[in-house]
Amino acid sequence: MPWFPEFASAAEMVRRQTRVEGRTDPVGQYFTALNRGDSRALEDVWPGQVVVYDPHSGKVRGHRQLRQFVRRSQASLARRHARVETMASWVVGDRAVVELLAHLADDAGQQIAWPVAVVAESPDDRSIVFRSYFRRRSMDGQPHVRPPILEHGSGHPSDVVGRYQAALAAGDAEALLNAFAPDGYYREPMGPDHTHRGRAELRSFFRLCFSAGGGIVQENCAVTDDSMRCAVEYNCVRWGSHDLPPQAGIAIYERGPDGLLAAARVYDDVEAPV
Repeated sequence: MPWFPEFASAAEMVRRQTRVEGRTDPVGQYFTALNRGDSRALEDVWPGQVVVYDPHSGKVRGHRQLRQFVRRSQASLARRHARVETMASWVVGDRAVVELLAHLADDAGQQIAWPVAVVAESPDDRSIVFRSYFRRRSMDGQPHVRPPILEHGSGHPSDVVGRYQAALAAGDAEALLNAFAPDGYYREPMGPDHTHRGRAELRSFFRLCFSAGGGIVQENCAVTDDSMRCAVEYNCVRWGSHDLPPQAGIAIYERGPDGLLAAARVYDDVEAPV
C-alpha cells in the first residue's frame, strides 16, 4: 500500500531548517497536496528532486511518478477509511523523523492500528527525500523482503543505545534487559498489540528472539538523535546462525530520565528464520 500521509509534518520541520529567507511558509501547501491527492503544491515548494522510498511502491522519483503515487495513496487511504495520529516527531539538522499510528482496515476488512515511521531529509533548499518504514505483512498477511535503501554508514550511537545494539547483536538477553528502565517496553513492527513491557515480558520475548542460535545483526546506516529520541535506520543482515538478505528498517529508541530506555519501537518486515 502506498504511503503519503504526514510526510507534511516531516517536510515542514526540515523546511524550517533549510528554507531561503523570505520564502513563504509552505505547510498549507503540503496539507493541500495530501488531502486532495494533488502533488502540485508540494512540487511548487520543492521544485528540485522529490524522491520517496516506499515499502510497497519502491523508489518514486521525479514529479510525474510523485503525482501518480500521491493519487494512489489518497485513493487507498480513503478506501480504508484511514485515520492517522502523530505519535512523535523531531528534527536534527536537515533530517526529520515522524512516528505515526494509522487506524484503518486491512485486506481482510479488520480494523488495525498500523505503525509507520517517516524520515524526511533535505539535501538542499529545493529537494527532499522521504523514506517510509512499516510492516507490509500487517496489511496483506504475506512475507516481504525489503531491499536496502541506504548504505552501511559510520553512525554508531554511544550510551544506552549503543549498549542495546551490542547486546542485540550478541544475543545477550540479560544485557538487553539492563538497557531498559524497569517499566520500559519494546514494540514489535506489528503494532501496539505486540508490545512487551517490564522485565518479565522483555526477558521472555528476547529469549524467544535468540532461539535461532544467536543475536540479530543490524548494520547502521543513518542516525538521527536529539538526545531524547534516537532513530537508527539500518540493514538487518543476520539473525542467529542465519545470514539474511540485507533488509531495510528503522528502530526508534526513547531515553528515560534515568538514562535507560523507556521504549524501543521497530519498523521493518524482517522475519525470524525459525
